[in-house]
Amino acid sequence: MGTITPRTTQSGVVYTAQIRIKRGGKVVHSESRTFERKAIAQKWMNSREAELQRPGALNTGPDPLLSVVITKYLTESVGSMGKTKRRVLEMVAASKIGKLKCSEVTSIALVDWANTLKGGPATRLTYVAHISPVFKVANAAWGYPLEKQQIEDAKVVLKKLGITAKSAERTRRPTMEELRKILEYFQVVQQRQPDGIPMVTLIVFSIFSGRRQGETCRILWRDVEAGRVLVRQMKDPEKKLTNNVYCDLTPEAQRIIDAQPRTDERVFPYNAPSVSTIFSRACKVIGIEDLTFHDLRHEAASRLFEMGLTIPHVAAVTGHATWQSLQRYSHVRQTGDRYKDWKWLDVVTQAA
Repeated sequence: MGTITPRTTQSGVVYTAQIRIKRGGKVVHSESRTFERKAIAQKWMNSREAELQRPGALNTGPDPLLSVVITKYLTESVGSMGKTKRRVLEMVAASKIGKLKCSEVTSIALVDWANTLKGGPATRLTYVAHISPVFKVANAAWGYPLEKQQIEDAKVVLKKLGITAKSAERTRRPTMEELRKILEYFQVVQQRQPDGIPMVTLIVFSIFSGRRQGETCRILWRDVEAGRVLVRQMKDPEKKLTNNVYCDLTPEAQRIIDAQPRTDERVFPYNAPSVSTIFSRACKVIGIEDLTFHDLRHEAASRLFEMGLTIPHVAAVTGHATWQSLQRYSHVRQTGDRYKDWKWLDVVTQAA
């Protein structure tokens, strides 16, 4: 016999229908789904219970601990896996929910587990996103009773309760005065330390190219063509480290690349994390608040929209996987190019 449990969320009441089947005093099958109406929950529960009564409907195969399945997933996954995802999955395997059998990992258990995670809604969303692929392959690939629907139902509840949520999109753009201060600061640093990272060049290139610092520092000379560049390991939630994409180069970005000395197989042979750290430290010294190197990518996209480029044209430069991700710039009005005749382009192309 199943049960239906109401839960109050910010947008109303949802109903979780749970089915548990015991044999010999032990639970041999457990599953649940969440619905916005009680009548629909009741209808699903009745239909599902009838299905489970059919011969062979219940999975009688192995029912390992979730931690065992996660370890198997980590071991058998082909290709590169990000350090963050691997670390998250290892932490989940070692947590309380990792000690549950696959059949016991219901949407209710997942919601309870998510509530114990430290950090804000965006952090909890990351955990849920990284564990989801395990549910997608466990039953289909290995026959384990880890139901994909359980994580999908948990996602719905977690979102409605506000337990998980996407990070707020940053809209910070540097003013021209802030750029002047930070570029003049790094210009002095570069004169004192000519063998250091040429931050002036990297900052100006980022504004004209829209590249993340990691992407910039991975550009190879052989990947540069007239008007475009192969961006290696472009950030993508699905393709991860295997995502190499050709992106258009603006005339200014092409000019900066052409001015670089060929001293390495990379155009900009520098350590990406160091670039971000040095930039943040400099902002603190100068007194510029809440500005990161990554904000320059946002500035680059904003500039292109202000110049009147369409979403497809901007995406071809920035490399955004979907046009929807550029909808955040819909408020940007066409006002022209505020970087026209900007002296810093001449500075980095003449001094490089």
